Amino acid sequence: MPHRFGKNYREAAAALNADRAYAPDEAVSAVRMTSKAKFDESIEAHIRLGVDPRHADQMVRSSVVLPHGTGRVRRIAVFATGEKAKEALDAGADLVGGDDLVKKVQAGDIDFDIALATPDLMGAVGRLGKVLGPRGLMPNPKAGTVTFDIAKAVRDVQGGRVEFRVDRAGIIHAAIGKASFDDAKLRDNFAALMDAIVRAKPPAAKGTYVKTVTLAATMGPGVAVDPAAAARMSVA
Repeated sequence: MPHRFGKNYREAAAALNADRAYAPDEAVSAVRMTSKAKFDESIEAHIRLGVDPRHADQMVRSSVVLPHGTGRVRRIAVFATGEKAKEALDAGADLVGGDDLVKKVQAGDIDFDIALATPDLMGAVGRLGKVLGPRGLMPNPKAGTVTFDIAKAVRDVQGGRVEFRVDRAGIIHAAIGKASFDDAKLRDNFAALMDAIVRAKPPAAKGTYVKTVTLAATMGPGVAVDPAAAARMSVA
């Protein structure tokens, strides 16, 4: 049975030119116009890269602090003890602990959206790989979520730090804001993400690196973006 899209989706899709790839600034305006839901939809970027993530030397994983945040309030868990635990609490972390927090997570109590850790606790946190890994919550030095500068890491997350990683198909999926953001804020966030992805290009990647770029609201159709123009973006 063919999938039937709702009226709002069909109207939004009809307003787009399916035969062209939009310039980044045009795409940002277009994707905001496709948001017709009654809630404040997230705006996401989907970037297909010319890498083969089955090879470790072509894995793309990093993080970026979006200039205007994501528009989401995220609960932060920090694995730290002593003075670093106090720093995390003072910076605004929601959950802080050492072995006690590890046991809590092992028991299935995962009431947070992102996890940070100090390097000295990664031995204990490593036991949570099977629990946090599939959820994309496992702290990782490459993503900036394992650090002794824990207060800065907490503030960065609150300020809009986004982790990104290619999936098995070589695609990065990342939120760049909300439909309620104005064009300038979304454009800046989009540019910051693209700049970080380009900077994270692995030396082993050959040929065209940024192959396709699409913006989409939570309930809306995809807006194709000129990949070459997107790869040249920089924050205004």
